[in-house]
Amino acid sequence: MITTKKGFIPVMLTPFHENGEIDFEGLGRLTELYVEAGASGLFANCLSSEMFELTENERLQVIKQTIKSASGLPVVATGSFGKSIQEQADFVKKVHDTGADAVIILANAIAEIQESDEVFEDKMMPLLDLTENIPLGLYECPVPYKRLVSADILSRLSRTGRVIYHKDTCLDLEQIKAKIKATEGQNFGLYDAYMVHAVDSLKAGSAGLSCIQGNYFPELIVWLCDNYNKAELSEEIQKVQDFLVKQMDVMHHVYPSVSKLFLQKRNFPISTFTRRNVGKISPSVANDIEALYLAYKDLQDTIPLQEIVC
Repeated sequence: MITTKKGFIPVMLTPFHENGEIDFEGLGRLTELYVEAGASGLFANCLSSEMFELTENERLQVIKQTIKSASGLPVVATGSFGKSIQEQADFVKKVHDTGADAVIILANAIAEIQESDEVFEDKMMPLLDLTENIPLGLYECPVPYKRLVSADILSRLSRTGRVIYHKDTCLDLEQIKAKIKATEGQNFGLYDAYMVHAVDSLKAGSAGLSCIQGNYFPELIVWLCDNYNKAELSEEIQKVQDFLVKQMDVMHHVYPSVSKLFLQKRNFPISTFTRRNVGKISPSVANDIEALYLAYKDLQDTIPLQEIVC
């Protein structure tokens, strides 16, 4: 576990200039925004960061800039790039050398879609050996395919003392509970990506949340992590949960461009440019984001939340 505080780990965006080059100054400002919002740590070089569209050198530069601007918060970053386990191990070491607190392994990079869980686990063990004592995490990344990691495998991997972090995308609360139970007593934290059951996941013992919604209103996700179990705020907590569920589709459509558009509405200086082929922001999508922004402003009037001024 990279932090003892239950909290929010943003899946970070990568700001670009309109010519497609990385806006490193903008990345520094964005990192500071997450920090000011109260994030417990940062997940750099992830799918939201457009990691597959970055060169090897750009990935390392993005991680370094994030660490530089993180004000001491722990930073995890994806490192399992390469066709072979040896190639992945080599890049894991490069990511760790940037100062990352843990290097994240893509579950779908270890075994092919047709290969069994047994094959996945068998391939993970030499990766652990080749990366020596580097703290690792797992990410059930949905691209190019989603490989879920079972509770049994997480139990065994966490007990090696090497795998300390897991970003979960199974979308199943019962699986979440099973994974949490299987890793009890270990230096290990499960961070849930699925906001539909966010409150129940936190109550079940997840270490926190790591979701794209934090790229719209990070302070709201922090507020939920801080207050999810306070009986005196039960009405407000339910309002937040309902809001996140209702707005789920809007926030995923043409992502990550739409999250950058939303940040613009918050007066944060960022281009909507993306290297990912997600489609253009149509007038109807832009209207949906405007409606989302207004709905968020209305929500702020009903809960004790202080919005960050961008």
